[in-house]
Amino acid sequence: MKHHNSLPFTDYKDLYSVIDATQLGDVPWQCFSVKHTGERPEVIPLWMDKEYDGEIDYVPFHEYDILDDKRQWKDFMSRDWVWQQAGCLRSIIIASGISVGHSKDEISKDPDMHGSVFVPIILSSDKTTVSVVIPTTGNNEYYPLYASICNVHNNVRRAHHNTLVIIGFLAIPKTDKKNTDDEVFQMFHRQLYHSSLSMILQSLKPVMTKYEVVHCGDGHFRRVIYGIGPYIADYKEQVVLGCIIQNWCPKCLAIQTNLDSSGLYHCHEHADLVLWDEFVMIGNLVPFTNDFPRADIYELLSPDVLHQLIKGTFKDHLVDWVLKCLKLIHGTRQAEEIMSDTDHRVAAVVSFSGLQWFPQGRNFKQWTGNDSKALMKVFISAIEDHIHEDIICCFHALLEFCYLVQCNVITEDTLNQIKDALTCFHRQLFLDLGIISTLSLPCQHSMSHYADMIRLFGSPNGLCSSIMESKHIKAHNALGQMLMSNQCLDKLAASHVDFSAQGMLAGTVLSNAIDDLKRKWAQTVIALADEVAATCPQHEGSLKNLYQRNDCMFVNINPDVEGMQGLKVARVLCFFSFKHNWIEYPCALVQWFDKLGDCADEDTGMWMVQLSVREDGSQNLAVIHIDTV
Repeated sequence: MKHHNSLPFTDYKDLYSVIDATQLGDVPWQCFSVKHTGERPEVIPLWMDKEYDGEIDYVPFHEYDILDDKRQWKDFMSRDWVWQQAGCLRSIIIASGISVGHSKDEISKDPDMHGSVFVPIILSSDKTTVSVVIPTTGNNEYYPLYASICNVHNNVRRAHHNTLVIIGFLAIPKTDKKNTDDEVFQMFHRQLYHSSLSMILQSLKPVMTKYEVVHCGDGHFRRVIYGIGPYIADYKEQVVLGCIIQNWCPKCLAIQTNLDSSGLYHCHEHADLVLWDEFVMIGNLVPFTNDFPRADIYELLSPDVLHQLIKGTFKDHLVDWVLKCLKLIHGTRQAEEIMSDTDHRVAAVVSFSGLQWFPQGRNFKQWTGNDSKALMKVFISAIEDHIHEDIICCFHALLEFCYLVQCNVITEDTLNQIKDALTCFHRQLFLDLGIISTLSLPCQHSMSHYADMIRLFGSPNGLCSSIMESKHIKAHNALGQMLMSNQCLDKLAASHVDFSAQGMLAGTVLSNAIDDLKRKWAQTVIALADEVAATCPQHEGSLKNLYQRNDCMFVNINPDVEGMQGLKVARVLCFFSFKHNWIEYPCALVQWFDKLGDCADEDTGMWMVQLSVREDGSQNLAVIHIDTV
């Protein structure tokens, strides 16, 4: 802001009043009473936006690697399920040899739908507890229902670029403690859940069988057919969605006492047969997908990396099993000493890009999804030497599995590696030691379905409940605050698109300040190193192990060698560029790290590195071209 100019807003109330008066992106909230019959609210979310131009696929496709012509899966529209739904195939035969997804009324069978764009709707619900009681209801729980469209690329959805909206809140019926476990109340609770979903989505039902013309973000008008897409939920909600009994698999018919045994996949036909004993389904419950065409809830339940792998298998199972194992082998007192040492190792992790610092080790009261993901990166190295090597290998296999299924692009080779990692996920030692009584755990059993689900729905990193949790984390104090916050954010996002289109947001305060400063940088590597060192804290007396927080990079030193063998590890100190003979060279000043050994550690699967120094003890610095990174 220039000198003597007036402020755009007098205070925060003035700012909020301007946002409230903004018409762009304003979608009013509507409330309704959930009954068997009633009015259907007309809630139309903003699905299309110019912000996503080039990040939306309008037709299904199969993607192949140009080098070896092998199939690969990335964004949703490259997956088998949407290909089938559009009528390109009558059924999909997946790797296990099980035919799934038979559709009796494919879109292509109706000539009026030819040339239409298929837009599947991703759904997710997540009951959340807030820190204060909501005044309007007297409860501290709310049940938001989220929606997105499958056509948006995974990277956009993961970046939370307003591709996800809250379309409603599900009812949470309450009763006294005496009737909480009453069978009639439990049945009412479950059917209310499905009836609420059905009513909220009723406005989409007419355009699932007859197209509507939509003005898309790229400026074109298209005929659009909607459909129910994947449903993202944790295991407890999957049990309700699938109308099954707790501790059974919502995807297949594997026996509860032996979930590792292969079983046929669930389908609507099983529910229609009302065979409680054979398929362990609650026959008098009606899934909400029965009210919509081309929808089978058992097929649409998607994998969830956060709740199934990170929170479930890693945090709730393996981490807890390790503590029990230590107590069993060493006794309670020595086990606590070992875990204290483990906490010290976790807390001693150096500040580095991609690593989270845990000053108290793993001893924090409430684990978030981000905490669990961050702890996974360092926990295996913290417990090494304290636990049996078979358990270390078990953690190694789980980490390998998690990272592989979260790849942006998954190929046939990646699927084979996922299956190999699952084969190496040995948990028998925990059973032999008496730590656990069974290996039939739904979260761990879900790993056996990932290869098939990737073929149907593509890379799981675009269908993870962590994307949905970001919406209610921004406003966690109360329901009203959450509604107002998200509504303000929608308006600001729409205004940003409008202002950008009118050229009102060209340049930033930072870019203008940099243009004004134009300070002179060091001209030599030595001077540049001195300049960087001068910005680091100076210490008198003994030198402590303090590391500057900078990015890690992998420098390609041999492109013909695969993996870490052809890479060198470095830490970036700064980026800069210079001109020589009128050619600009973008470079980076880096600090080298040396690899310990010629291969990764056999048990952990991790590479060990140490700071590289010259013969005189000085830091091993170098200037490299950005293209080598």
